[in-house]
Amino acid sequence: MPSHAPDLPIPMPPPGRPMLIAGATASGKSALALAIARAQGRAIINADALQVHDSWRVLTARPTPEDEAAVPHLLYGHVPRSAEWSVGHWLRALAPLLERHPDALIVGGTGLYFSALTEGLAEIPPVPADTRARAESLRREEGIEALLAALDAPTRARIDTRNPARVQRAWEVLMATGRGLASWHARPASPLLPLTRVSALVLEPDRQWLAARIAGRFAAMLREGALDEARAALPHWPDDAGGPGAPLWTKAIGAHELIAHLKGQMSLDEASASTILATRQYAKRQRNWFRNRLGHWPRRPLP
Repeated sequence: MPSHAPDLPIPMPPPGRPMLIAGATASGKSALALAIARAQGRAIINADALQVHDSWRVLTARPTPEDEAAVPHLLYGHVPRSAEWSVGHWLRALAPLLERHPDALIVGGTGLYFSALTEGLAEIPPVPADTRARAESLRREEGIEALLAALDAPTRARIDTRNPARVQRAWEVLMATGRGLASWHARPASPLLPLTRVSALVLEPDRQWLAARIAGRFAAMLREGALDEARAALPHWPDDAGGPGAPLWTKAIGAHELIAHLKGQMSLDEASASTILATRQYAKRQRNWFRNRLGHWPRRPLP
């Protein structure tokens, strides 16, 4: 259930070029992409790591079946619970789609997808299972600070040191390869779509305007079946949900809160308030990321 697009003139990109639309959650980017795709006969390709999972449609605001019937929507809801998924998987899945849809609209809120697409992605070797187990044990016993203390200075300066998953990933790469994450990222592979070959846009919403949309959207999610999605997921909910090694599908915003409600651990009002707050915090992280890493992209203030 994508948000309605803001009531603003629709920026029509030049024909024949891909268009990238990035924006915080609930900013209306999916509806904007749909309007452009309808007008220009384009396909839409997902660039949102939360919307790839088949467990959630309503809770991750995936396009509706009606929207998907109107124009081609690709890489939405195709990843099962048991599957691994990463930015590397996304790039590999995207490449053949761009051959079939060279003027596609690529839309989403996962900034790393866009930077990897336009700047290239370092091919980091897989982390062995025993290294990941050591990381999880160290984090559990000594906290994130122990992982952070082992990192090289360039990597500490590059990553979000308040994000436990990012810190653990950096520690694992350093231990597994002997090189810091910043060193790997300094030599990325050639980008699949350099910025010079695309039209690009970052939606930049007013914070209070976006906060109101976030609250209204979650109320609509509850009306349209988000709790039923959580109820269907409950038998599959892992014990380690919330930990760094938890399956990616459990990280959908609102999933933990609705599962907790179904388990009798919080009221629905408490689950709603917690989800809205978590969504606002996520939107803030997205805006900061876009400002810091996509600062050279054209902006579109909202509303």
